[in-house]
Amino acid sequence: MTTPFSHEPGAPAGAVPPPGCPAHGLGPGGLRRYYGAEVENDIVGLNEKLRAEHGSVAPVLLHGDVPAWLVLGHSENLYVTRTPSQFSRDSRRWRALQDGSVGPEHPLAPIFTYQPVCVFADGATHERQRGAITDSMGRIDTRGVRRHINRFSNRLVNDFCLKGTADIVSQFAEHLPMMVMCAIFGMPEEYDDRLVQAARDMTRGTETAVTSNAYVVGVLTRLVERRRGAPQSDFASWLVEHPARMSDIEVIEHLRLTLIAAYESTANLIANVIRMVLTDPRFRARLSGGHMTVPEAVEQTLWDEPPFSAVFGRWAVGDTELGGKQIKAGDAMLISIAGANSDPAVRPDLSASMEGNRAHLAFSGGPHECPGQDIGRAIADVGVDALLMRLPDLELAVDENELRWMGNIMSRHLTELPVQFAPSPQQEIDDEPMTSMAARSAPRNDWEISSPSPGAPGRPAGGQETAEAPAEGAPAPAIPEQRTQSTTGRLWQAVSSWWKGY
Repeated sequence: MTTPFSHEPGAPAGAVPPPGCPAHGLGPGGLRRYYGAEVENDIVGLNEKLRAEHGSVAPVLLHGDVPAWLVLGHSENLYVTRTPSQFSRDSRRWRALQDGSVGPEHPLAPIFTYQPVCVFADGATHERQRGAITDSMGRIDTRGVRRHINRFSNRLVNDFCLKGTADIVSQFAEHLPMMVMCAIFGMPEEYDDRLVQAARDMTRGTETAVTSNAYVVGVLTRLVERRRGAPQSDFASWLVEHPARMSDIEVIEHLRLTLIAAYESTANLIANVIRMVLTDPRFRARLSGGHMTVPEAVEQTLWDEPPFSAVFGRWAVGDTELGGKQIKAGDAMLISIAGANSDPAVRPDLSASMEGNRAHLAFSGGPHECPGQDIGRAIADVGVDALLMRLPDLELAVDENELRWMGNIMSRHLTELPVQFAPSPQQEIDDEPMTSMAARSAPRNDWEISSPSPGAPGRPAGGQETAEAPAEGAPAPAIPEQRTQSTTGRLWQAVSSWWKGY
Protein backbone atom coordinates (compact mmCIF):
# COMPACT_ATOMS: atom_id res chain seq x y z
CA MET A 1 0.00 0.00 0.00
CA THR A 2 1.46 3.35 -1.01
CA THR A 3 1.91 6.16 1.46
CA PRO A 4 3.58 9.59 1.24
CA PHE A 5 5.13 8.95 4.67
CA SER A 6 8.22 7.05 3.48
CA HIS A 7 10.67 9.05 5.60
CA GLU A 8 11.65 8.64 9.22
CA PRO A 9 10.21 11.28 11.61
CA GLY A 10 12.63 13.96 12.73
CA ALA A 11 14.73 15.50 10.00
CA PRO A 12 18.34 16.46 10.88
CA ALA A 13 18.83 20.09 11.83
CA GLY A 14 20.81 20.84 8.69
CA ALA A 15 17.91 19.70 6.50
CA VAL A 16 15.59 22.42 7.79
CA PRO A 17 15.60 25.50 5.50
CA PRO A 18 16.50 28.79 7.19
CA PRO A 19 13.74 31.33 7.98
CA GLY A 20 12.72 33.30 4.92
CA CYS A 21 13.59 30.50 2.51
CA PRO A 22 10.73 29.69 0.07
CA ALA A 23 10.92 26.07 1.20
CA HIS A 24 10.79 26.90 4.92
CA GLY A 25 7.38 25.22 5.37
CA LEU A 26 8.48 21.99 3.70
CA GLY A 27 9.96 18.97 5.42
CA PRO A 28 11.19 15.51 4.39
CA GLY A 29 9.48 14.17 1.29
CA GLY A 30 8.39 17.71 0.33
CA LEU A 31 5.53 17.56 2.84
CA ARG A 32 4.29 20.72 4.48
CA ARG A 33 4.93 21.26 8.17
CA TYR A 34 1.70 21.84 10.07
CA TYR A 35 3.41 23.65 12.92
CA GLY A 36 5.46 26.81 13.31
CA ALA A 37 5.01 30.33 11.99
CA GLU A 38 2.85 29.52 8.96
CA VAL A 39 0.22 27.74 11.06
CA GLU A 40 0.32 30.41 13.75
CA ASN A 41 0.07 33.34 11.33
CA ASP A 42 -2.02 32.08 8.41
CA ILE A 43 -3.67 28.73 9.03
CA VAL A 44 -6.43 29.55 6.52
CA GLY A 45 -3.91 30.17 3.76
CA LEU A 46 -2.00 27.01 4.64
CA ASN A 47 -5.18 24.95 4.56
CA GLU A 48 -5.99 26.24 1.10
CA LYS A 49 -2.47 25.43 -0.16
CA LEU A 50 -2.85 21.88 1.11
CA ARG A 51 -6.33 21.57 -0.40
CA ALA A 52 -5.04 22.74 -3.79
CA GLU A 53 -2.11 20.30 -3.64
CA HIS A 54 -3.77 17.22 -2.19
CA GLY A 55 -7.55 17.61 -2.15
CA SER A 56 -9.77 16.80 0.81
CA VAL A 57 -7.18 14.77 2.73
CA ALA A 58 -3.59 16.03 2.92
CA PRO A 59 -0.39 14.50 4.32
CA VAL A 60 1.31 16.87 6.77
CA LEU A 61 4.08 16.85 9.34
CA LEU A 62 3.50 17.58 13.02
CA HIS A 63 6.15 18.78 15.48
CA GLY A 64 9.37 16.84 15.03
CA ASP A 65 8.29 16.03 11.45
CA VAL A 66 5.98 13.28 12.66
CA PRO A 67 3.54 12.37 9.85
CA ALA A 68 -0.23 12.77 10.09
CA TRP A 69 -3.23 13.25 7.82
CA LEU A 70 -5.07 16.57 7.76
CA VAL A 71 -8.76 16.05 6.88
CA LEU A 72 -9.95 19.19 5.07
CA GLY A 73 -13.15 18.02 3.35
CA HIS A 74 -16.49 18.59 5.06
CA SER A 75 -17.95 15.19 4.16
CA GLU A 76 -14.65 13.43 4.92
CA ASN A 77 -14.58 15.06 8.36
CA LEU A 78 -18.13 13.92 9.05
CA TYR A 79 -17.24 10.38 7.99
CA VAL A 80 -14.19 10.23 10.26
CA THR A 81 -16.02 11.62 13.29
CA ARG A 82 -19.07 9.41 12.75
CA THR A 83 -17.22 6.15 12.15
CA PRO A 84 -15.38 5.24 15.38
CA SER A 85 -15.13 1.63 14.19
CA GLN A 86 -12.60 2.83 11.58
CA PHE A 87 -11.21 5.96 13.26
CA SER A 88 -10.75 5.57 17.00
CA ARG A 89 -10.21 8.23 19.66
CA ASP A 90 -7.84 5.93 21.58
CA SER A 91 -4.42 7.54 21.09
CA ARG A 92 -2.65 4.33 22.14
CA ARG A 93 -3.30 3.09 18.59
CA TRP A 94 -0.92 5.71 17.14
CA ARG A 95 1.90 3.90 15.35
CA ALA A 96 4.32 6.75 16.03
CA LEU A 97 3.67 6.32 19.74
CA GLN A 98 4.19 2.58 19.56
CA ASP A 99 7.50 2.80 17.69
CA GLY A 100 8.87 5.58 19.90
CA SER A 101 8.75 8.37 17.28
CA VAL A 102 6.82 10.49 19.78
CA GLY A 103 7.02 10.42 23.55
CA PRO A 104 6.17 12.33 26.74
CA GLU A 105 8.47 15.19 25.73
CA HIS A 106 6.65 15.87 22.44
CA PRO A 107 5.02 19.34 22.30
CA LEU A 108 1.62 17.76 21.63
CA ALA A 109 1.92 15.21 24.46
CA PRO A 110 -0.61 17.04 26.69
CA ILE A 111 -3.14 16.61 23.89
CA PHE A 112 -2.55 13.02 22.80
CA THR A 113 -1.44 11.36 26.05
CA TYR A 114 -4.12 8.81 26.91
CA GLN A 115 -6.33 9.58 29.90
CA PRO A 116 -9.31 7.65 31.34
CA VAL A 117 -11.84 10.15 30.05
CA CYS A 118 -14.57 9.92 27.41
CA VAL A 119 -12.63 11.81 24.72
CA PHE A 120 -10.11 8.96 24.54
CA ALA A 121 -12.71 6.19 24.77
CA ASP A 122 -14.88 4.28 22.32
CA GLY A 123 -17.76 1.85 22.73
CA ALA A 124 -19.22 0.97 26.12
CA THR A 125 -16.66 2.96 28.12
CA HIS A 126 -17.38 6.08 26.09
CA GLU A 127 -21.14 5.59 26.45
CA ARG A 128 -20.90 5.23 30.23
CA GLN A 129 -18.71 8.29 30.75
CA ARG A 130 -20.33 10.43 28.08
CA GLY A 131 -23.78 9.46 29.38
CA ALA A 132 -22.90 10.85 32.80
CA ILE A 133 -21.86 14.16 31.22
CA THR A 134 -24.93 14.56 29.00
CA ASP A 135 -27.38 13.41 31.68
CA SER A 136 -25.92 15.90 34.15
CA MET A 137 -26.03 18.72 31.61
CA GLY A 138 -29.65 17.83 30.92
CA ARG A 139 -30.48 18.67 34.54
CA ILE A 140 -29.29 22.28 34.27
CA ASP A 141 -31.90 25.02 34.63
CA THR A 142 -31.44 26.79 31.32
CA ARG A 143 -33.45 29.87 32.24
CA GLY A 144 -31.66 30.29 35.54
CA VAL A 145 -28.24 30.05 33.91
CA ARG A 146 -29.15 32.62 31.25
CA ARG A 147 -30.21 35.00 34.03
CA HIS A 148 -26.85 34.52 35.74
CA ILE A 149 -25.00 35.04 32.44
CA ASN A 150 -26.77 38.38 31.99
CA ARG A 151 -25.95 39.40 35.56
CA PHE A 152 -22.29 38.36 35.25
CA SER A 153 -21.98 40.20 31.92
CA ASN A 154 -23.26 43.45 33.36
CA ARG A 155 -20.99 43.07 36.39
CA LEU A 156 -17.98 42.83 34.08
CA VAL A 157 -19.11 45.82 32.01
CA ASN A 158 -19.47 47.82 35.22
CA ASP A 159 -15.75 47.37 35.80
CA PHE A 160 -14.80 49.43 32.73
CA CYS A 161 -17.88 51.34 31.50
CA LEU A 162 -16.83 54.58 33.23
CA LYS A 163 -13.39 54.62 31.58
CA GLY A 164 -14.42 54.77 27.93
CA THR A 165 -11.78 52.20 26.96
CA ALA A 166 -11.32 48.48 27.55
CA ASP A 167 -9.72 45.31 26.27
CA ILE A 168 -12.60 42.99 25.47
CA VAL A 169 -10.39 39.90 25.58
CA SER A 170 -8.81 40.28 29.03
CA GLN A 171 -11.64 42.22 30.69
CA PHE A 172 -14.69 40.42 29.31
CA ALA A 173 -14.26 37.40 27.03
CA GLU A 174 -11.74 35.60 29.25
CA HIS A 175 -13.75 36.12 32.44
CA LEU A 176 -17.42 35.56 31.57
CA PRO A 177 -17.15 31.85 30.67
CA MET A 178 -15.23 31.09 33.87
CA MET A 179 -17.78 32.90 36.02
CA VAL A 180 -20.60 30.90 34.44
CA MET A 181 -18.84 27.53 34.58
CA CYS A 182 -17.91 28.03 38.24
CA ALA A 183 -21.59 28.68 38.98
CA ILE A 184 -22.71 25.60 37.04
CA PHE A 185 -20.10 23.41 38.71
CA GLY A 186 -21.15 24.60 42.15
CA MET A 187 -17.98 26.51 43.07
CA PRO A 188 -18.73 30.24 42.52
CA GLU A 189 -16.37 31.08 45.39
CA GLU A 190 -13.44 29.67 43.39
CA TYR A 191 -13.81 32.20 40.56
CA ASP A 192 -10.92 34.66 40.55
CA ASP A 193 -8.16 36.00 38.29
CA ARG A 194 -5.84 33.15 39.21
CA LEU A 195 -8.27 30.48 38.01
CA VAL A 196 -8.87 32.40 34.77
CA GLN A 197 -5.15 32.72 34.05
CA ALA A 198 -4.45 29.10 35.01
CA ALA A 199 -7.12 27.86 32.60
CA ARG A 200 -5.65 29.93 29.76
CA ASP A 201 -2.05 29.05 30.57
CA MET A 202 -2.44 25.28 30.82
CA THR A 203 -3.50 25.00 27.16
CA ARG A 204 -0.62 27.07 25.74
CA GLY A 205 2.30 24.75 26.34
CA THR A 206 4.18 27.30 28.43
CA GLU A 207 6.82 26.60 31.07
CA THR A 208 4.17 27.19 33.74
CA ALA A 209 1.47 25.03 32.11
CA VAL A 210 2.12 22.09 34.45
CA THR A 211 1.79 24.31 37.52
CA SER A 212 -1.39 25.87 36.13
CA ASN A 213 -2.85 22.45 35.46
CA ALA A 214 -2.03 21.37 39.02
CA TYR A 215 -3.83 24.44 40.38
CA VAL A 216 -6.99 23.69 38.37
CA VAL A 217 -6.91 20.02 39.40
CA GLY A 218 -6.50 21.07 43.04
CA VAL A 219 -9.59 23.30 42.86
CA LEU A 220 -11.65 20.49 41.30
CA THR A 221 -10.33 17.87 43.73
CA ARG A 222 -11.49 19.94 46.69
CA LEU A 223 -14.88 20.40 45.03
CA VAL A 224 -15.37 16.65 44.50
CA GLU A 225 -14.33 15.92 48.09
CA ARG A 226 -16.95 18.38 49.34
CA ARG A 227 -19.67 16.97 47.11
CA ARG A 228 -19.00 13.36 48.14
CA GLY A 229 -19.85 14.39 51.67
CA ALA A 230 -22.56 16.98 50.97
CA PRO A 231 -24.15 16.84 47.49
CA GLN A 232 -25.85 19.97 46.18
CA SER A 233 -27.92 20.87 43.12
CA ASP A 234 -24.95 21.41 40.81
CA PHE A 235 -23.06 19.75 37.98
CA ALA A 236 -20.30 18.33 40.19
CA SER A 237 -22.79 16.63 42.50
CA TRP A 238 -24.71 15.15 39.60
CA LEU A 239 -21.54 13.56 38.24
CA VAL A 240 -20.65 12.22 41.69
CA GLU A 241 -24.11 10.70 42.17
CA HIS A 242 -24.67 9.49 38.60
CA PRO A 243 -25.55 5.79 38.13
CA ALA A 244 -22.41 5.45 35.98
CA ARG A 245 -20.62 5.25 39.35
CA MET A 246 -17.62 7.29 38.34
CA SER A 247 -14.59 7.18 40.60
CA ASP A 248 -13.31 10.41 42.13
CA ILE A 249 -10.50 10.47 39.57
CA GLU A 250 -12.98 10.06 36.71
CA VAL A 251 -15.19 12.85 38.08
CA ILE A 252 -12.22 15.21 38.56
CA GLU A 253 -10.85 14.51 35.08
CA HIS A 254 -14.24 15.00 33.41
CA LEU A 255 -14.82 18.22 35.34
CA ARG A 256 -11.42 19.45 34.15
CA LEU A 257 -12.21 18.40 30.58
CA THR A 258 -15.57 20.15 30.63
CA LEU A 259 -14.22 23.29 32.30
CA ILE A 260 -11.26 23.83 29.98
CA ALA A 261 -13.10 22.91 26.77
CA ALA A 262 -16.03 25.19 27.61
CA TYR A 263 -13.80 28.00 28.82
CA GLU A 264 -11.31 28.07 25.94
CA SER A 265 -13.87 27.72 23.16
CA THR A 266 -16.36 30.23 24.60
CA ALA A 267 -13.74 32.86 25.40
CA ASN A 268 -12.51 32.63 21.80
CA LEU A 269 -16.06 32.70 20.44
CA ILE A 270 -17.06 35.85 22.35
CA ALA A 271 -13.93 37.72 21.22
CA ASN A 272 -14.45 36.61 17.61
CA VAL A 273 -18.09 37.73 17.52
CA ILE A 274 -17.23 41.17 18.91
CA ARG A 275 -14.32 41.47 16.46
CA MET A 276 -16.66 40.75 13.53
CA VAL A 277 -19.12 43.36 14.81
CA LEU A 278 -16.34 45.95 15.04
CA THR A 279 -14.56 45.19 11.76
CA ASP A 280 -17.33 44.21 9.33
CA PRO A 281 -19.73 47.12 8.65
CA ARG A 282 -22.25 44.86 6.88
CA PHE A 283 -22.24 42.42 9.76
CA ARG A 284 -22.83 45.21 12.28
CA ALA A 285 -25.51 46.86 10.16
CA ARG A 286 -27.49 43.63 9.88
CA LEU A 287 -27.20 43.08 13.62
CA SER A 288 -28.07 46.62 14.71
CA GLY A 289 -30.81 46.89 12.08
CA GLY A 290 -32.63 43.85 13.36
CA HIS A 291 -32.00 41.78 10.23
CA MET A 292 -29.85 39.36 12.20
CA THR A 293 -30.22 38.21 15.80
CA VAL A 294 -27.30 37.81 18.18
CA PRO A 295 -27.62 33.99 18.06
CA GLU A 296 -27.45 34.17 14.26
CA ALA A 297 -24.37 36.36 14.53
CA VAL A 298 -22.80 33.76 16.80
CA GLU A 299 -23.63 31.01 14.31
CA GLN A 300 -22.10 32.96 11.43
CA THR A 301 -18.94 33.40 13.51
CA LEU A 302 -18.82 29.66 14.18
CA TRP A 303 -18.59 29.19 10.41
CA ASP A 304 -16.04 31.93 9.72
CA GLU A 305 -13.84 31.83 12.83
CA PRO A 306 -14.47 28.62 14.82
CA PRO A 307 -13.07 28.65 18.38
CA PHE A 308 -11.00 25.54 17.60
CA SER A 309 -9.45 25.43 14.13
CA ALA A 310 -8.58 21.72 14.39
CA VAL A 311 -9.01 18.72 16.68
CA PHE A 312 -6.29 16.16 17.24
CA GLY A 313 -6.97 13.41 16.72
CA ARG A 314 -8.40 10.17 15.46
CA TRP A 315 -6.33 7.06 14.79
CA ALA A 316 -7.00 4.57 12.00
CA VAL A 317 -8.11 1.20 13.34
CA GLY A 318 -7.07 -0.58 10.14
CA ASP A 319 -5.95 0.06 6.57
CA THR A 320 -8.58 2.04 4.69
CA GLU A 321 -9.12 4.77 2.09
CA LEU A 322 -10.30 8.32 2.65
CA GLY A 323 -10.51 11.12 0.12
CA GLY A 324 -8.61 9.04 -2.38
CA LYS A 325 -5.70 8.55 0.02
CA GLN A 326 -4.49 5.23 1.41
CA ILE A 327 -4.64 5.34 5.20
CA LYS A 328 -2.66 2.75 7.18
CA ALA A 329 -3.56 1.28 10.55
CA GLY A 330 -2.22 3.49 13.32
CA ASP A 331 -2.07 6.66 11.19
CA ALA A 332 -2.98 9.90 12.98
CA MET A 333 -5.86 12.00 11.67
CA LEU A 334 -6.12 15.73 12.34
CA ILE A 335 -9.69 17.02 12.01
CA SER A 336 -9.54 20.44 10.34
CA ILE A 337 -12.62 22.32 11.52
CA ALA A 338 -11.57 25.52 9.76
CA GLY A 339 -10.86 23.57 6.57
CA ALA A 340 -14.22 21.78 6.65
CA ASN A 341 -16.08 25.04 7.28
CA SER A 342 -14.49 26.59 4.19
CA ASP A 343 -14.81 23.53 1.95
CA PRO A 344 -15.94 24.74 -1.52
CA ALA A 345 -18.28 21.75 -1.68
CA VAL A 346 -20.44 23.30 1.05
CA ARG A 347 -19.40 26.97 0.79
CA PRO A 348 -18.61 27.92 -2.80
CA ASP A 349 -18.98 31.58 -1.79
CA LEU A 350 -17.31 32.32 1.56
CA SER A 351 -18.91 35.77 1.66
CA ALA A 352 -22.43 34.35 1.56
CA SER A 353 -24.49 34.46 4.75
CA MET A 354 -24.77 31.17 6.65
CA GLU A 355 -27.54 32.36 8.98
CA GLY A 356 -29.71 29.52 10.22
CA ASN A 357 -27.30 26.86 8.97
CA ARG A 358 -25.76 24.61 11.60
CA ALA A 359 -23.92 22.29 9.27
CA HIS A 360 -20.58 23.73 10.42
CA LEU A 361 -18.20 21.53 12.39
CA ALA A 362 -17.24 24.09 15.03
CA PHE A 363 -18.19 21.57 17.70
CA SER A 364 -16.94 18.52 15.75
CA GLY A 365 -19.43 15.71 15.08
CA GLY A 366 -20.38 12.12 15.70
CA PRO A 367 -20.33 10.42 19.12
CA HIS A 368 -17.68 12.86 20.35
CA GLU A 369 -19.51 16.02 19.31
CA CYS A 370 -19.15 18.65 22.03
CA PRO A 371 -21.88 17.94 24.62
CA GLY A 372 -21.68 21.47 26.06
CA GLN A 373 -22.05 23.42 22.84
CA ASP A 374 -25.41 24.92 23.79
CA ILE A 375 -23.96 26.21 27.06
CA GLY A 376 -21.25 27.93 25.04
CA ARG A 377 -23.83 29.38 22.68
CA ALA A 378 -25.89 30.69 25.59
CA ILE A 379 -22.87 32.38 27.20
CA ALA A 380 -21.91 34.01 23.89
CA ASP A 381 -25.49 34.99 22.97
CA VAL A 382 -26.36 36.63 26.26
CA GLY A 383 -22.88 38.04 26.90
CA VAL A 384 -22.54 39.73 23.51
CA ASP A 385 -26.09 41.07 23.67
CA ALA A 386 -25.52 42.53 27.16
CA LEU A 387 -22.25 44.16 26.09
CA LEU A 388 -23.73 45.80 22.98
CA MET A 389 -26.85 46.92 24.85
CA ARG A 390 -24.72 48.66 27.46
CA LEU A 391 -22.17 50.09 25.00
CA PRO A 392 -23.97 50.57 21.65
CA ASP A 393 -21.26 52.94 20.33
CA LEU A 394 -18.45 50.42 20.85
CA GLU A 395 -15.64 50.96 18.34
CA LEU A 396 -12.25 49.38 17.66
CA ALA A 397 -9.52 51.52 19.25
CA VAL A 398 -6.76 50.46 16.82
CA ASP A 399 -6.51 49.73 13.13
CA GLU A 400 -7.75 46.27 12.26
CA ASN A 401 -4.34 45.26 10.90
CA GLU A 402 -2.84 45.90 14.34
CA LEU A 403 -4.82 43.07 15.93
CA ARG A 404 -2.68 40.10 16.89
CA TRP A 405 -3.46 36.43 17.43
CA MET A 406 -1.76 33.65 19.33
CA GLY A 407 -2.17 30.34 17.57
CA ASN A 408 -1.21 26.71 17.17
CA ILE A 409 -2.58 23.74 15.24
CA MET A 410 -5.60 23.53 17.55
CA SER A 411 -6.80 27.10 17.80
CA ARG A 412 -5.94 30.73 17.54
CA HIS A 413 -7.25 33.55 19.67
CA LEU A 414 -6.94 37.29 19.83
CA THR A 415 -4.34 38.43 22.32
CA GLU A 416 -6.31 41.63 22.88
CA LEU A 417 -9.22 43.57 21.40
CA PRO A 418 -8.87 47.27 22.38
CA VAL A 419 -12.14 49.23 22.17
CA GLN A 420 -13.35 52.73 22.90
CA PHE A 421 -16.80 54.11 23.66
CA ALA A 422 -18.53 57.02 25.36
CA PRO A 423 -18.26 56.51 29.13
CA SER A 424 -21.54 55.29 30.54
CA PRO A 425 -22.86 54.90 34.09
CA GLN A 426 -22.61 51.68 35.98
CA GLN A 427 -25.74 49.58 36.19
CA GLU A 428 -27.14 48.55 39.53
CA ILE A 429 -26.87 44.78 39.89
CA ASP A 430 -28.72 42.86 42.55
CA ASP A 431 -26.84 40.75 45.04
CA GLU A 432 -28.98 37.71 44.39
CA PRO A 433 -27.11 34.65 45.67
CA MET A 434 -26.33 31.71 43.44
CA THR A 435 -29.57 29.76 43.07
CA SER A 436 -29.98 26.07 42.33
CA MET A 437 -28.78 25.05 38.88
CA ALA A 438 -31.28 22.17 38.74
CA ALA A 439 -34.21 22.40 36.35
CA ARG A 440 -37.56 22.24 38.11
CA SER A 441 -39.11 20.13 35.39
CA ALA A 442 -37.97 17.80 32.63
CA PRO A 443 -34.78 18.89 30.81
CA ARG A 444 -35.44 21.36 28.01
CA ASN A 445 -33.60 22.14 24.83
CA ASP A 446 -33.96 25.91 24.74
CA TRP A 447 -30.35 26.98 25.25
CA GLU A 448 -30.17 28.51 21.79
CA ILE A 449 -32.81 30.82 20.39
CA SER A 450 -32.99 31.42 16.64
CA SER A 451 -35.29 30.79 13.73
CA PRO A 452 -35.72 27.13 12.74
CA SER A 453 -34.20 26.06 9.45
CA PRO A 454 -36.45 24.90 6.62
CA GLY A 455 -36.23 21.27 5.65
CA ALA A 456 -37.50 17.83 6.39
CA PRO A 457 -38.28 16.93 10.02
CA GLY A 458 -35.20 15.82 11.89
CA ARG A 459 -32.79 17.29 9.31
CA PRO A 460 -31.97 21.02 9.40
CA ALA A 461 -30.63 22.85 6.38
CA GLY A 462 -27.08 21.85 5.67
CA GLY A 463 -27.65 18.15 6.15
CA GLN A 464 -26.85 17.52 9.83
CA GLU A 465 -29.06 14.83 11.22
CA THR A 466 -30.97 15.26 14.46
CA ALA A 467 -31.91 12.65 16.99
CA GLU A 468 -35.55 11.78 17.46
CA ALA A 469 -37.07 12.23 20.90
CA PRO A 470 -36.90 9.00 22.93
CA ALA A 471 -40.08 7.18 23.70
CA GLU A 472 -41.58 7.66 27.15
CA GLY A 473 -39.57 5.70 29.68
CA ALA A 474 -36.68 5.15 27.27
CA PRO A 475 -33.16 6.16 28.36
CA ALA A 476 -31.84 9.51 27.21
CA PRO A 477 -29.64 9.34 24.08
CA ALA A 478 -25.90 9.28 24.68
CA ILE A 479 -25.37 11.94 22.01
CA PRO A 480 -27.07 15.32 22.49
CA GLU A 481 -29.60 15.99 19.78
CA GLN A 482 -28.96 18.67 17.20
CA ARG A 483 -31.35 21.46 16.53
CA THR A 484 -34.99 20.29 16.44
CA GLN A 485 -38.04 21.83 14.79
CA SER A 486 -40.34 23.73 17.14
CA THR A 487 -43.82 25.16 16.99
CA THR A 488 -44.39 28.86 16.44
CA GLY A 489 -45.84 29.25 19.92
CA ARG A 490 -42.84 27.67 21.62
CA LEU A 491 -40.44 29.71 19.49
CA TRP A 492 -41.98 33.01 20.50
CA GLN A 493 -42.12 31.93 24.14
CA ALA A 494 -38.43 31.11 23.96
CA VAL A 495 -37.64 34.41 22.19
CA SER A 496 -39.46 36.28 24.93
CA SER A 497 -37.52 34.43 27.62
CA TRP A 498 -34.20 35.16 25.87
CA TRP A 499 -35.03 38.85 25.42
CA LYS A 500 -35.76 39.18 29.15
CA GLY A 501 -32.41 37.58 30.00
CA TYR A 502 -33.77 34.36 31.46
